[in-house]
Amino acid sequence: MIPTVEDLKSDVLVHKHGDIFNLPGLTNFIGTVQSDFDITGIRSLNFPPFGCSDIITAGLFINDIYFPATGTKINFTWIADRIEREAVYEGLKLYSITILPMGKLACAVRLNLTNISGVEKNLELKYGFTGSITKAVKSWNEPLPPFETDHKIEIDEANNSLVYSAKKSSSFQVQGISLKGELSRNGIKTNFTLSPGESKTIDFVTVVGDSLSNVLSDYKNIMSNVQGEIDHCRNEWNEEIKAAFTPGNSRFSGCMPLLETTDKEIAKLYYMGVLGVIYFRRDNPYSVLGRTYDTLMPKYWQSVTFIWDYALSSLTHALLDPAVMKKYIEHWMSMDVHKHFGTEYLTGGPVGPWYSVNDFAITEISKNYLRWNGDFKWLHKVIQVNEGQKAPVIDLLLKFASNWKNFKSPNGLADYGGINNLLECVSTYIHEVASLNAANVFNLRTAAELCELTGKKDLVDHYINEANELIPQINKLYVDGKGFWATRFPDGSLVEVRHCYDFITILNMIPDDLTAKQKNEMVEFFKRELQSPTWMRALSAGDDNSMFSVRPDHQWNGAYPAWPAQAVTALFKTGNTELALEWLKGLSKSANQGPLGQAHFVESAIDPDSGGARKAPPDMPYITDWTVSSSGSWTNIIIESIFGIKATLNKGISATPQFGSFDAKAELKNISYQGNLYHADSKGLKK
Repeated sequence: MIPTVEDLKSDVLVHKHGDIFNLPGLTNFIGTVQSDFDITGIRSLNFPPFGCSDIITAGLFINDIYFPATGTKINFTWIADRIEREAVYEGLKLYSITILPMGKLACAVRLNLTNISGVEKNLELKYGFTGSITKAVKSWNEPLPPFETDHKIEIDEANNSLVYSAKKSSSFQVQGISLKGELSRNGIKTNFTLSPGESKTIDFVTVVGDSLSNVLSDYKNIMSNVQGEIDHCRNEWNEEIKAAFTPGNSRFSGCMPLLETTDKEIAKLYYMGVLGVIYFRRDNPYSVLGRTYDTLMPKYWQSVTFIWDYALSSLTHALLDPAVMKKYIEHWMSMDVHKHFGTEYLTGGPVGPWYSVNDFAITEISKNYLRWNGDFKWLHKVIQVNEGQKAPVIDLLLKFASNWKNFKSPNGLADYGGINNLLECVSTYIHEVASLNAANVFNLRTAAELCELTGKKDLVDHYINEANELIPQINKLYVDGKGFWATRFPDGSLVEVRHCYDFITILNMIPDDLTAKQKNEMVEFFKRELQSPTWMRALSAGDDNSMFSVRPDHQWNGAYPAWPAQAVTALFKTGNTELALEWLKGLSKSANQGPLGQAHFVESAIDPDSGGARKAPPDMPYITDWTVSSSGSWTNIIIESIFGIKATLNKGISATPQFGSFDAKAELKNISYQGNLYHADSKGLKK
């Protein structure tokens, strides 16, 4: 059965101001918003090119006290279509629903107050407003979106609102509430009395745009029918999820397989993996690229797609929306991927420094697109490349596979540079790293397959031999008997780095090139130094570099969300099926907080949240966003590990299931492979 938003909602997460907690966010496929440590407050309201950055507005004051200052705990529940917040304070029960109305540059928060004190209550409520809107049709190449603060502010008595007009751009923001009150430049104050048991509903609405008449029109329409907007969001999100698992749907160019199982934990991980990609879909009218998929939300790098993160979810993209995937590959092929980590959609231009993973990422994305969709004619399409030259896709892919030679050291491996090219917060994971050199083997073998496919028979052996020659050089970095790898510095010194990226990349890319002894030692290292009940460490807590940083995506105190997913896949590839399945049960608890975060803390570093590894917050020194698009990497476990689906470029599709103790009656339906649909179960695959 296809899940609904209610099936995939988070647990109730109880927090107050000052807690280590990453506040939930929303999208309406145009922009994003984030809740605040408040019952009504919002922040990170951005609809590129309209930016409000991370400025807080709609803060609630009760009887002249700012709600976060009361220390009241708030129950947060994330659902794809809304954020629900609930609290009890001084005899009041407060409950709010926050939405982003579909198709609008707007946010609405419906607050319901109920007097549960047993006595009449005289209340003074104030909504504090802050205008921050700007219009910036340019590359958003900074982590936080742009904003303005020095606005012209007009009090609109007729609409019970404030109108903010930006002075440095053509942009406007309207904010108001449904209950009449005293308007000032700082917000709206209102007084009323609640009898015992009596309730009152107050709606807050804000709208942004570059036409004041349109902004006011949308504001009035939304304010007049907030419940209708809430209902519409619910219906649209359920239709969105339904479409994602329906062949021939009208919302995506593909669809995901439908998982039917009684195993609720693994099912939730699978469906949250899919939803974690859908949540980054952007159909923004200002996008010069058309439909895109962002990488982070709701606080950082709005409008930006990181190539690395897209690659980590590339199996999901290949099945769900291959038309967008092909467009992305062509766009990245037209640029120099050794000068940026991704692109943004307002200009289509590059963003950030070079990530060393890019050659590998482009190759993996392209192979996933080709093998699942069978669009082999695309290999001959001519692309206009960055230098003003033209080349067919096949030649560019062969170039990506050979680019490692541009960084080749005297030791025979690629030197991938400094800290900002790699993991950013592990200072010893630099230069000749085992992971990306193993990835070069994958790139070269993929090149050999593509040469065979396109009739370049004379090059097949060349790429295969080149790949095989790298294996003994990579093995020189292995720390025998310990299960982890070293990096090699330019002076020839070997530095042991006990990092998961070697573990997951080497086991997933070149497992058959390792000895049984190496694989056993690597798994034992993983169990001993990285694995935890509901998450993992990216770096061993015994590594000397643990002192360097507490950024939990790649350090000792946590891990980026794709790393546990890829570690599970690695365990399956080493035959450790039961270990993988048992760990999956624990990992599923970390999805109790909604879509997986940009990083989660290992339990020994920060206490779990709702039984799962806690999402790391965006504040310094952690600087991780609420969720990230690489959540899509979790679908690989179900499709390619448990059900054992092997989708080849041109040798068909097969399945070698590894169910172990997993639900023996589980089925994976509507697996789309090169124009045909397949079903899989514990016995294998059928058309």
